Amino acid sequence: MKNTSRVTTFFLTGLPHPPALATALFGLFLVTYVFTVLGNLLILLVIRVDSRLHTPMYHFLTNLSFIDTWFSTVTVPKMLMTLVSPTGGAISFHSCVAQLYSFHFLGSTECFLYTVMSYDRYLAISYPLRYSSIMSGRMCALLAVGTWLSGSLHSAIQTILTFRLPYCGPNQIQHFFCDAPPILKLACADTSANEMVIFVDIGIVVSSCFLLIVLSYVSIVRSILRIRTSEGRHRAFQTCASHCIVVLFFFGPGMIIYLRPSSRDAVGAIVAVFYTVLTPLLNPVVYTLRNKEVQKALLKLKSGLVYLG
Repeated sequence: MKNTSRVTTFFLTGLPHPPALATALFGLFLVTYVFTVLGNLLILLVIRVDSRLHTPMYHFLTNLSFIDTWFSTVTVPKMLMTLVSPTGGAISFHSCVAQLYSFHFLGSTECFLYTVMSYDRYLAISYPLRYSSIMSGRMCALLAVGTWLSGSLHSAIQTILTFRLPYCGPNQIQHFFCDAPPILKLACADTSANEMVIFVDIGIVVSSCFLLIVLSYVSIVRSILRIRTSEGRHRAFQTCASHCIVVLFFFGPGMIIYLRPSSRDAVGAIVAVFYTVLTPLLNPVVYTLRNKEVQKALLKLKSGLVYLG
């Protein structure tokens, strides 16, 4: 990547808030971040130690928890620094590049992973007898690797298009982390072509993933309605409900920010909190409180720790 930038340091303005609320927001986001990391690490541990959870669905959930642990870590610690220190928003040019790449890499990988998880549920409910042969260990590995490689490619496009431009003047980023739309506003060159390509790239990724998820769940609902027993229908709906909740919280704010480029900075920063802070916390909550298999595995793990103690 050719760097013709004169700016060596950017300054993140942080999350818009009244100064009197800085301490309260710091405490709130710090607690949320700690619970996010611990919750996702707990899911990783439970799936690792319980052989009953070594299935395709939990293989993908392991990837999701790993992503969410780092997805939150990429943005939240820096946001906390901006809340407690006047100089906490300072970030070097290269650190900003790394943050933008990591954010889009993890975010787009999660986007692709939600699509794969909906396809997995579609196969499990629509083709229960053939599910094991279709979703083999090799297929799970290929799908997981495909999501990571696709996310890496998508993020590389975003990062290159953003930082190939010269930055020679203003250095205040109106956001709490380095993201393409607010950074492009600081460029000392025409950004219209870059903005258009970024908009189309994100639009294609988000829209295609969301459309595939919707199609998967339409097919799933049709299959569920054909189940004869009410208990079977209830279990099938319960299996998919948690995934639908998380998908809506992830895709909704993302569409508002990236598919509406004219939205105000303050609004975009506040909406971004949903998928950078709340969604990574929501995943362990939803997948544990609404999942009986994970609950049983947690009780088994707790019993084992009590016995060892």
